[in-house]
Amino acid sequence: MIIIPAIDIIDGRCVRLSQGDFSRKTVYAGNPVDVARQFQDAGCTRLHVVDLDGARQGRLVNYATVEQLASATSMAIDVGGGIRTRTDVAMVLASGAQHATVGSIAVQNKAELLSWIQEWGADAFILGIDVMNGRIAVHGWEQHTDMNAQSLLSGYASAVRCAICTDIAYDGMLGGAAIAWYTELRRDCPWVDIIASGGVSSMRDIELVESTGVRGVVVGRALYEGRISLRELEVWNSKQKGGDA
Repeated sequence: MIIIPAIDIIDGRCVRLSQGDFSRKTVYAGNPVDVARQFQDAGCTRLHVVDLDGARQGRLVNYATVEQLASATSMAIDVGGGIRTRTDVAMVLASGAQHATVGSIAVQNKAELLSWIQEWGADAFILGIDVMNGRIAVHGWEQHTDMNAQSLLSGYASAVRCAICTDIAYDGMLGGAAIAWYTELRRDCPWVDIIASGGVSSMRDIELVESTGVRGVVVGRALYEGRISLRELEVWNSKQKGGDA
Protein backbone atom coordinates (compact mmCIF):
# COMPACT_ATOMS: atom_id res chain seq x y z
CA MET A 1 0.00 0.00 0.00
CA ILE A 2 1.36 3.40 -0.96
CA ILE A 3 1.11 6.61 1.06
CA ILE A 4 -0.03 9.55 -1.04
CA PRO A 5 0.60 12.98 0.51
CA ALA A 6 -2.12 15.55 0.02
CA ILE A 7 -1.76 19.20 -0.87
CA ASP A 8 -5.03 21.13 -0.54
CA ILE A 9 -4.88 24.61 -2.02
CA ILE A 10 -6.73 27.84 -1.30
CA ASP A 11 -5.33 31.05 -2.78
CA GLY A 12 -2.18 29.17 -3.78
CA ARG A 13 -1.42 28.13 -0.19
CA CYS A 14 -1.41 24.76 1.61
CA VAL A 15 -4.44 24.35 3.87
CA ARG A 16 -6.45 21.64 5.61
CA LEU A 17 -10.14 21.70 6.40
CA SER A 18 -11.88 19.90 9.26
CA GLN A 19 -14.73 17.72 7.95
CA GLY A 20 -14.78 19.72 4.72
CA ASP A 21 -15.85 22.91 6.52
CA PHE A 22 -14.34 25.98 4.86
CA SER A 23 -14.87 27.97 8.05
CA ARG A 24 -12.60 25.52 9.92
CA LYS A 25 -9.49 26.08 7.85
CA THR A 26 -5.87 25.75 8.91
CA VAL A 27 -3.29 27.46 6.72
CA TYR A 28 0.18 25.91 6.81
CA ALA A 29 3.47 27.65 6.19
CA GLY A 30 5.46 26.74 3.13
CA ASN A 31 5.13 27.05 -0.60
CA PRO A 32 3.25 24.07 -2.07
CA VAL A 33 6.20 23.34 -4.37
CA ASP A 34 8.64 23.24 -1.45
CA VAL A 35 6.29 20.97 0.48
CA ALA A 36 5.92 18.65 -2.52
CA ARG A 37 9.69 18.39 -2.91
CA GLN A 38 9.97 17.29 0.72
CA PHE A 39 7.50 14.50 0.05
CA GLN A 40 9.39 13.45 -3.05
CA ASP A 41 12.69 13.46 -1.14
CA ALA A 42 11.04 11.07 1.36
CA GLY A 43 10.41 8.61 -1.46
CA CYS A 44 6.81 9.41 -2.40
CA THR A 45 5.86 8.70 -6.00
CA ARG A 46 2.29 10.06 -5.93
CA LEU A 47 0.75 13.38 -4.93
CA HIS A 48 -2.93 14.19 -4.37
CA VAL A 49 -3.79 17.84 -5.07
CA VAL A 50 -7.16 19.39 -4.28
CA ASP A 51 -8.11 22.78 -5.66
CA LEU A 52 -10.47 23.88 -2.89
CA ASP A 53 -11.14 27.21 -4.59
CA GLY A 54 -12.13 25.22 -7.66
CA ALA A 55 -14.39 22.91 -5.66
CA ARG A 56 -16.38 25.89 -4.42
CA GLN A 57 -16.44 27.82 -7.69
CA GLY A 58 -17.14 24.86 -9.97
CA ARG A 59 -14.12 25.40 -12.19
CA LEU A 60 -10.38 24.83 -12.04
CA VAL A 61 -8.81 27.84 -10.25
CA ASN A 62 -5.30 27.01 -9.05
CA TYR A 63 -4.03 25.84 -12.43
CA ALA A 64 -0.73 27.71 -12.14
CA THR A 65 0.10 26.00 -8.84
CA VAL A 66 -0.62 22.57 -10.33
CA GLU A 67 1.65 23.41 -13.26
CA GLN A 68 4.43 24.41 -10.85
CA LEU A 69 4.05 21.20 -8.86
CA ALA A 70 4.20 19.08 -11.99
CA SER A 71 7.28 20.83 -13.38
CA ALA A 72 9.15 20.83 -10.04
CA THR A 73 8.66 17.15 -9.15
CA SER A 74 8.57 13.76 -10.85
CA MET A 75 5.65 12.47 -8.77
CA ALA A 76 2.48 11.28 -10.51
CA ILE A 77 -0.08 13.94 -9.62
CA ASP A 78 -3.84 13.64 -9.47
CA VAL A 79 -5.88 16.83 -9.26
CA GLY A 80 -9.41 17.21 -7.94
CA GLY A 81 -11.72 20.12 -7.16
CA GLY A 82 -13.90 21.96 -9.64
CA ILE A 83 -13.41 19.65 -12.62
CA ARG A 84 -16.83 19.99 -14.23
CA THR A 85 -16.11 20.52 -17.94
CA ARG A 86 -14.05 19.09 -20.78
CA THR A 87 -11.95 22.26 -20.66
CA ASP A 88 -11.11 21.63 -16.99
CA VAL A 89 -9.94 18.10 -17.82
CA ALA A 90 -7.81 19.36 -20.69
CA MET A 91 -6.23 22.00 -18.44
CA VAL A 92 -5.43 19.48 -15.68
CA LEU A 93 -3.76 17.06 -18.07
CA ALA A 94 -1.96 19.84 -19.94
CA SER A 95 -0.55 21.08 -16.63
CA GLY A 96 1.49 17.91 -16.31
CA ALA A 97 -0.81 16.05 -13.92
CA GLN A 98 -1.41 12.40 -14.75
CA HIS A 99 -4.96 12.06 -13.41
CA ALA A 100 -8.09 14.15 -13.04
CA THR A 101 -10.06 13.23 -9.92
CA VAL A 102 -13.75 13.70 -10.65
CA GLY A 103 -16.60 13.65 -8.18
CA SER A 104 -19.63 15.84 -8.85
CA ILE A 105 -19.68 15.16 -12.60
CA ALA A 106 -19.55 11.41 -11.95
CA VAL A 107 -22.73 11.65 -9.87
CA GLN A 108 -24.64 14.18 -11.95
CA ASN A 109 -23.66 13.56 -15.58
CA LYS A 110 -22.49 10.02 -16.24
CA ALA A 111 -22.78 10.35 -20.01
CA GLU A 112 -20.44 13.35 -20.03
CA LEU A 113 -17.83 11.61 -17.89
CA LEU A 114 -17.98 8.49 -20.06
CA SER A 115 -17.31 10.66 -23.12
CA TRP A 116 -14.21 12.06 -21.39
CA ILE A 117 -13.02 8.56 -20.56
CA GLN A 118 -13.46 7.57 -24.18
CA GLU A 119 -11.42 10.59 -25.27
CA TRP A 120 -8.55 10.46 -22.75
CA GLY A 121 -8.65 6.86 -21.54
CA ALA A 122 -9.59 5.27 -18.21
CA ASP A 123 -6.17 5.82 -16.65
CA ALA A 124 -6.59 9.60 -16.89
CA PHE A 125 -9.43 9.58 -14.34
CA ILE A 126 -9.92 8.75 -10.68
CA LEU A 127 -13.34 8.78 -9.08
CA GLY A 128 -13.47 11.07 -6.05
CA ILE A 129 -16.10 9.66 -3.71
CA ASP A 130 -16.88 11.70 -0.59
CA VAL A 131 -19.56 10.51 1.82
CA MET A 132 -21.31 11.88 4.89
CA ASN A 133 -23.48 9.48 6.89
CA GLY A 134 -23.05 6.93 4.12
CA ARG A 135 -24.31 9.22 1.34
CA ILE A 136 -22.24 10.94 -1.34
CA ALA A 137 -21.68 14.70 -1.08
CA VAL A 138 -20.84 16.88 -4.10
CA HIS A 139 -19.91 20.46 -4.98
CA GLY A 140 -17.21 20.91 -2.38
CA TRP A 141 -19.09 18.67 0.06
CA GLU A 142 -21.82 21.30 0.36
CA GLN A 143 -24.61 19.30 -1.34
CA HIS A 144 -25.68 15.82 -0.28
CA THR A 145 -27.24 13.07 -2.42
CA ASP A 146 -29.12 9.83 -1.73
CA MET A 147 -26.44 7.69 -3.43
CA ASN A 148 -23.88 5.55 -1.62
CA ALA A 149 -20.34 4.74 -2.74
CA GLN A 150 -21.07 1.16 -3.79
CA SER A 151 -23.85 2.19 -6.17
CA LEU A 152 -21.67 4.82 -7.82
CA LEU A 153 -18.74 2.43 -8.20
CA SER A 154 -21.04 -0.23 -9.66
CA GLY A 155 -22.20 2.25 -12.27
CA TYR A 156 -18.62 2.73 -13.46
CA ALA A 157 -17.43 -0.87 -13.04
CA SER A 158 -16.21 -1.23 -16.62
CA ALA A 159 -15.00 2.35 -17.04
CA VAL A 160 -12.97 3.47 -14.01
CA ARG A 161 -10.08 1.64 -12.36
CA CYS A 162 -9.38 3.72 -9.25
CA ALA A 163 -11.34 5.70 -6.65
CA ILE A 164 -10.27 7.97 -3.79
CA CYS A 165 -12.85 7.43 -1.04
CA THR A 166 -13.30 9.87 1.84
CA ASP A 167 -15.64 9.68 4.81
CA ILE A 168 -16.09 13.39 5.51
CA ALA A 169 -16.80 12.80 9.21
CA TYR A 170 -13.22 11.54 9.58
CA ASP A 171 -11.47 14.01 7.31
CA GLY A 172 -9.02 16.36 9.01
CA MET A 173 -10.01 15.13 12.47
CA LEU A 174 -6.95 12.97 13.23
CA GLY A 175 -9.19 10.40 14.91
CA GLY A 176 -8.36 7.39 12.78
CA ALA A 177 -9.65 6.24 9.40
CA ALA A 178 -13.01 4.69 8.47
CA ILE A 179 -11.64 1.14 8.61
CA ALA A 180 -15.00 -0.66 8.54
CA TRP A 181 -16.13 1.34 5.49
CA TYR A 182 -12.96 0.59 3.53
CA THR A 183 -13.30 -3.08 4.39
CA GLU A 184 -16.86 -3.02 3.01
CA LEU A 185 -15.80 -1.23 -0.16
CA ARG A 186 -13.05 -3.76 -0.83
CA ARG A 187 -15.52 -6.59 -0.30
CA ASP A 188 -18.33 -5.08 -2.38
CA CYS A 189 -16.27 -3.54 -5.21
CA PRO A 190 -13.21 -5.74 -5.85
CA TRP A 191 -12.87 -4.56 -9.44
CA VAL A 192 -11.61 -1.08 -8.48
CA ASP A 193 -8.46 0.09 -6.71
CA ILE A 194 -9.59 1.88 -3.55
CA ILE A 195 -7.51 4.70 -2.11
CA ALA A 196 -8.48 5.61 1.45
CA SER A 197 -8.55 9.24 2.55
CA GLY A 198 -9.28 10.98 5.84
CA GLY A 199 -8.58 10.60 9.53
CA VAL A 200 -5.04 9.20 9.51
CA SER A 201 -3.10 10.48 12.54
CA SER A 202 -0.21 8.05 12.98
CA MET A 203 1.73 5.18 11.45
CA ARG A 204 -0.52 2.86 13.44
CA ASP A 205 -3.49 4.23 11.48
CA ILE A 206 -1.53 3.59 8.28
CA GLU A 207 -1.06 -0.05 9.30
CA LEU A 208 -4.77 -0.42 10.07
CA VAL A 209 -5.70 1.01 6.68
CA GLU A 210 -3.25 -1.36 4.99
CA SER A 211 -5.00 -4.30 6.69
CA THR A 212 -8.19 -3.54 4.71
CA GLY A 213 -6.42 -4.29 1.43
CA VAL A 214 -6.82 -0.87 -0.16
CA ARG A 215 -4.32 0.21 -2.82
CA GLY A 216 -3.22 3.43 -1.13
CA VAL A 217 -3.96 6.04 1.53
CA VAL A 218 -4.02 9.82 1.25
CA VAL A 219 -2.43 11.60 4.21
CA GLY A 220 -2.54 15.33 4.85
CA ARG A 221 -2.82 16.95 8.26
CA ALA A 222 -0.83 14.23 10.06
CA LEU A 223 2.16 15.09 7.86
CA TYR A 224 1.79 18.84 8.20
CA GLU A 225 1.57 18.66 11.99
CA GLY A 226 4.42 16.18 12.42
CA ARG A 227 2.32 13.30 13.71
CA ILE A 228 3.87 11.31 10.90
CA SER A 229 7.42 12.49 10.30
CA LEU A 230 9.17 12.72 6.95
CA ARG A 231 11.58 10.11 8.30
CA GLU A 232 8.72 7.69 9.03
CA LEU A 233 7.38 8.38 5.55
CA GLU A 234 10.80 7.63 4.07
CA VAL A 235 11.12 4.36 6.00
CA TRP A 236 7.65 3.22 4.87
CA ASN A 237 8.37 4.07 1.23
CA SER A 238 11.69 2.26 1.35
CA LYS A 239 10.08 -0.89 2.75
CA GLN A 240 7.40 -0.79 0.06
CA LYS A 241 10.15 -0.73 -2.56
CA GLY A 242 12.02 -3.54 -0.80
CA GLY A 243 14.94 -1.37 0.27
CA ASP A 244 16.47 -0.09 3.46
CA ALA A 245 16.19 3.46 4.78
